[in-house]
Amino acid sequence: MDNNLIAVIIGIVEGVTEFLPVSSTGHMIIVGNMLGFDGPVADLFDVFIQLGAILSVVFIYKERFARFFTKEGWQPDKGLSVWHVAAGIVPVMGVAYLGYSYIKTYLFSPFTVAVGLVLGAFWMMFAEYKTKDRQHQLENDIDKLTLKQAAVVGAFQLLSLWPGFSRSGSTIAGALLVGLSREAAASFAFLIAVPLMFAACLYDLMKNMHHLTGSEFQMLAIGFVTAFIVSYFSVLWFLKFLNKYSLTSFAYYRIILAVAALWYFYF
Repeated sequence: MDNNLIAVIIGIVEGVTEFLPVSSTGHMIIVGNMLGFDGPVADLFDVFIQLGAILSVVFIYKERFARFFTKEGWQPDKGLSVWHVAAGIVPVMGVAYLGYSYIKTYLFSPFTVAVGLVLGAFWMMFAEYKTKDRQHQLENDIDKLTLKQAAVVGAFQLLSLWPGFSRSGSTIAGALLVGLSREAAASFAFLIAVPLMFAACLYDLMKNMHHLTGSEFQMLAIGFVTAFIVSYFSVLWFLKFLNKYSLTSFAYYRIILAVAALWYFYF
């Protein structure tokens, strides 16, 4: 298959799944294996197009990110601040740095992804079950999030280090359990994902950039732009979806996908 077509396909997959609670990493591993697109260049491509998805969230929340560069953005008693974001990303950044080699070596396969998809589905269903009778009590304003709550949500994000578990799924479910509404939970999950993913992408790029030759630049550009556009609309749709519906439908989808992936690759 033509590399540019592969770039469009994987860019669409990344854009649709990056911020939905279905695991973009899991989808890209599965789709990449199905297309025969693997190896160092594929790994670099998967990382690079994530930057396109990150940029889409920066555009959507541009006012919020601009506020972080003001004096009030550094004052935790004036609403969501840089300190809340830091509390939400420091735990997972430290563990991810220490476990990087192990995760890349042993956990990036269709089987481990299928396991992560199922476990993440149960995690989201558990969070919905625990909060189903008190939805009206959940906080819908992320500016009222405490530093302690931000840190706890960030700790739940550690679950996403297992490919297939989903960063947004683990974070949104964790935020529900600490008292945020679905929409507020998603917004906070997206905001803390930007610096976390940006740091992870830069780290991966620096380690693997030597695999890149001039012929792959066009493919990277196509994947980047595709992921940006698709992710932009995917995030806007997801926020509207959470106004009316729960995470349970995504949990069912994940279980079906895990079974299909196991059947395709191992039977």
